[in-house]
Amino acid sequence: MFEYTKMLLTKVSFDSDLFFKELEKALKILLPYEIDELVIWLKEFLIGKPELSVCLSRIKVLTNNY
Repeated sequence: MFEYTKMLLTKVSFDSDLFFKELEKALKILLPYEIDELVIWLKEFLIGKPELSVCLSRIKVLTNNY
């Protein structure tokens, strides 16, 4: 599921609202260790994409872990 999530987020990264909606869905179904991996992947993926970087702060709110 983690690999599918990365592929999906990559494909919808053109729209920040859609990106966040898919990210919310992923956080509901991924296992805790997959969420940790997703956060690491997102930090690298979002470099140079300031319109999507706000999603990292939204993850903090949703998970209360980061």
